[in-house]
Amino acid sequence: MKRLFKFIKTIIVVVILLALIFVGYICYDGYNLYKSSIAKTPLSDLIDVIKQREDYLEFEEIPELFVKAIVAVEDHRFYEHNGFDVISFTRAMVKNAEDKNLSQGGSTITQQLAKNMYFSFEKKFSRKIAELLVAFDLEKNYEKNEIIALYINSVYFGDGYYGLNAASHGYFNKEVNELTDDEITLLAGIPNAPSAYALSKHEDLARKRQEIVIECLKSFSEDLE
Repeated sequence: MKRLFKFIKTIIVVVILLALIFVGYICYDGYNLYKSSIAKTPLSDLIDVIKQREDYLEFEEIPELFVKAIVAVEDHRFYEHNGFDVISFTRAMVKNAEDKNLSQGGSTITQQLAKNMYFSFEKKFSRKIAELLVAFDLEKNYEKNEIIALYINSVYFGDGYYGLNAASHGYFNKEVNELTDDEITLLAGIPNAPSAYALSKHEDLARKRQEIVIECLKSFSEDLE
């Protein structure tokens, strides 16, 4: 019996060591990915590219309802965290364990912006580490309202439309300040899964997503009161 317990203990120690080695490798590889990406194209250069677009919207030009809706549904503690939301991440991991899949990411808006700028096509596990390090850089060097504006101006809305301005004109042939509340909450749900909610083919699914946006918005507004 003692030999069996000793064997089991040895197996557990080996598994823990292997897990630590794996995590260490992921962190090391992620750091290298971050450093090489930043060295190749500095963060400020990519932000300048976004801001120099003809259809770029300053934060003040974005409808207040849209900002609230996108924060409520994508990252409701956006104005409280430093780029990484421990609570949302933990909840996502628990949900993934329950569902036995990786459907929940727990990424903040800042992390999503970092991914969109540098790592959209990167499939390695280490991408999350690199993404997080860029998110920390964003939070350190830019104001929250600037970060959310950069995200809204660059995120994909499906059907070839990048940024709220392009989506507003493409889907509704309207200036952003002409959007109705219904159109705003409909658009706010699309970035979560642009191919699934693109209005040209999946307006029914987009409407269902809109219901979630509205519920999140109600909860978010109540928390602000």
